[in-house]
Amino acid sequence: MLCQVCQKKPATVHLTQIINHEQNVQHLCEQCAREKGEFNFDASPPFSIQNLLTGLMNMETSPAGQVVYQGKIQCENCGLTYAQFGQIGRFGCSRCYTNFGERLLPLMRRIHGSTQHVGKIPVRAGGAVKLRRSIDELRLHLQASIAREEFEEAARIRDQIRSLEEGGEDTHAK
Repeated sequence: MLCQVCQKKPATVHLTQIINHEQNVQHLCEQCAREKGEFNFDASPPFSIQNLLTGLMNMETSPAGQVVYQGKIQCENCGLTYAQFGQIGRFGCSRCYTNFGERLLPLMRRIHGSTQHVGKIPVRAGGAVKLRRSIDELRLHLQASIAREEFEEAARIRDQIRSLEEGGEDTHAK
């Protein structure tokens, strides 16, 4: 396929833009794409993990590439600052999670979509984990029922929990 602009060189850059729900596709050679000015073909990539973390953490980079954050939050244990975490992408110790907690929850929510890990459960060993999760979930429902003063519902849930804890089946399924 030839470049749509110069009609001489092979198209190596394929640009797809969607504007107002309309798709516009352009097939350009590297030179025409460079002249268009929307691409950077330098040897150094414009994107890095540090830049990703910086953007996700609402930080700014100085012209020298240093990460700058308004307000200095620092780990009491290892002395790592939040800005340093943004630069290196790693914590200094396990207490950094606690010290930077207020900033980490929104960051984790943006990266992973949630702040709680709910990974896969192995098929062979998953029975005990699923049972524990069911019991924990039922306990939360029990507390909510008690708070709403729905004591009959609370008694039913209590019986479900006992049945599951004794190894019986969940005969009172919702």
